[in-house]
Amino acid sequence: MLGPVILAASRSEQMRRLISAAPVTKQVVDRFIPGETVDEIVPIVQDLTAKGLELTMDVVGEDITTPEQAAAARDAYLLLVDRLKELELGTRAEMSIKLSMFGQALEGGHELALANVRPVVEAAAAIGTTVTLDAEDHTTLDSMFTIHEELRKDFPETGCVIQAYLFRTESDARRLAEAGSRVRLVKGAYKEPAEVAYQQKHEIDKAYVRILRILMEGSGYPMIGSHDPRLISIAQELARRAGRKLDEYEFQMLYGIRSDEHRRLAAEGHRMRVYTAYGTDWYGYFMRRLAEKPANLRFFARSMLTRG
Repeated sequence: MLGPVILAASRSEQMRRLISAAPVTKQVVDRFIPGETVDEIVPIVQDLTAKGLELTMDVVGEDITTPEQAAAARDAYLLLVDRLKELELGTRAEMSIKLSMFGQALEGGHELALANVRPVVEAAAAIGTTVTLDAEDHTTLDSMFTIHEELRKDFPETGCVIQAYLFRTESDARRLAEAGSRVRLVKGAYKEPAEVAYQQKHEIDKAYVRILRILMEGSGYPMIGSHDPRLISIAQELARRAGRKLDEYEFQMLYGIRSDEHRRLAAEGHRMRVYTAYGTDWYGYFMRRLAEKPANLRFFARSMLTRG
């Protein structure tokens, strides 16, 4: 299977240099990451919201090695909040944050990440939006969930992400499926060992449905992170059985993938949120997008051959 190989490459500095240096890379990366700065991303935000879509914004970057870099990541999100306020789009765009960017892996990283993320959550709440904490590899999750619980004391709409391929996630979903919670369910995009995660697609898909049922039957607000047509149909059926109205859950998909489906779901009255990433440190994010879906890898390889 190519997925694990690509995920391993996402951590390789040699592969980072090789792929980043390829002339065609930026043209392909732009499919998934449409800008490097706030100014470049503003037209994208305006275009998507004009089409009836909502967004979750991600400033890409994970390999933080100093407290100063973590503070810079915090400031990049605060700048984004300022621009959303100027555009009066605070209610249409939330933010997704990886705590690794905020210093989670550094010495004293749990406290550092909490200290850095809190002002972003406060600023987001002030313009009528919120923050969702992205899930990363399984070793970081206990810290992420603890920070999530702490933030929810003052900002109860703070969301979090759970990953269907981890054995622990059904238990996490039962705990999180409470009134006021916001939980995004994804399949998972990190290389995890067989001791903690399902390795086969059919096992992950079955787990996804089991967990989604828990969320739909709970009292929280499920966010369905999937491009899989079958899972989208199942989600709609589970929502119907649970008696949920169209504004009591939402779909989330990545920018640049199945854009026609984004518009179709929005036209049917569903809340459809586009996960839109931007920034200069795009390599890890880009490689995980390739690993998630073979069609993405074929797209990249075909572009390398035809343009190289």
